[in-house]
Amino acid sequence: MFLNLNHYKLDVYKSARELRFECYKILSKLPIEERYNLTYQIIRASTSVVLNITEGCSRKSETERKRYFEIARGSVIELDSCFDITVESEYLALNDLEKIGNKLKTTFILLSGMLK
Repeated sequence: MFLNLNHYKLDVYKSARELRFECYKILSKLPIEERYNLTYQIIRASTSVVLNITEGCSRKSETERKRYFEIARGSVIELDSCFDITVESEYLALNDLEKIGNKLKTTFILLSGMLK
């Protein structure tokens, strides 16, 4: 934000931020009893994606960069499981998750490309 670093221009970073934004929008649809469980996990994982991409971009070593991108991709996979649970628990319908699913797939694909 204040540092105007190069990662702000990366498609993977932009996609991760959009994914996080969509995650936050969907949280209000979850039941209150999931506030400290599933809701918190979605917040944590979606934020982790953005922050690990950011930290990975700041590393000089390719090995270190890839490690952070792997962690970010793992958080994307965690989000996928969280949304699977929301559908299985009938908190959300699959069609409620169409937009977030597209963001999730895009972020996963971009992160996978960063690891090649």
